[in-house]
Amino acid sequence: MKNTTKKSVAEIITDAIISKLEAGVCPWRKPWNGSANAPRNLVTGKAYRGINAFLLACTGFSSPYFLTFKQVSDKGGIVNKGASSFPVVFWSNITVEDQESGDEKNIPFMRYYRVFSVEQTNLPIPPIMENPLEFNPIEEAEKIVAAMPNRPEIRYGQAKAYYSPSLDYVNMPQHELFESSEGFYSTLFHELSHATGHASRLGRKGVTESSYFGSHEYSKEELIAEMSAAFLCGEIGIIPATLDNSAAYIKSWLGALKSKDNNNMVITAAGAAQKAVDYILDRKPATLSQAA
Repeated sequence: MKNTTKKSVAEIITDAIISKLEAGVCPWRKPWNGSANAPRNLVTGKAYRGINAFLLACTGFSSPYFLTFKQVSDKGGIVNKGASSFPVVFWSNITVEDQESGDEKNIPFMRYYRVFSVEQTNLPIPPIMENPLEFNPIEEAEKIVAAMPNRPEIRYGQAKAYYSPSLDYVNMPQHELFESSEGFYSTLFHELSHATGHASRLGRKGVTESSYFGSHEYSKEELIAEMSAAFLCGEIGIIPATLDNSAAYIKSWLGALKSKDNNNMVITAAGAAQKAVDYILDRKPATLSQAA
């Protein structure tokens, strides 16, 4: 008998990430050419955020622009025959009546729509936007670190990178031990992202409570930190090169993601990563939209 069970939004997104991990690729490590060229909607001009930014950055197209089928049609274009679309998720609310009190309440639920790259259509492909700022990427990284609110102490006492939740400090190897300046800053971003989970900041469970390697909370917290580092590197146009792309990490993530109870992990981790980035950048997320 044919299985006609409709996949949930979380399953669709998780399957997309698992396919990348099974190929030995960490999709959140996609190098972006600055935030100006992050995936964005061609019609609205808005950049996609959260898990949407990672999914669309992994599609392999040179152009950062995407459109819905209707937007393509409205612009007088045609989607190429056989082109596959990509999911974009967003949260919506449904108003229901509380069975006990009779009061109305809003219940959030996840939905998605699909988009195509402009390269999958016959529409003219806009030139990639040049970053209007001429800056030294390392100087911009220093600005991000210096401006982080309630920043933990950064120490250089040991030749390894880690964040200590109990003592609330980040330890970094000396600069000269890194193969590149970009590697140093992407590693620092990773550890500072962990630090956003401290109780005095965002209070994430993966930081405030102890967890062991391979556990759900450990895997999720590593996802959050790695995604956050990739976002921050994308803000200033440097290549994220933090987490060792090893079989142990990939196996750990695959095990967690394939658990039937963890379908939402990638999506919630990306949302938490966006919050961590907004915290580090002292940016107010209320003015931003996840889905364009």
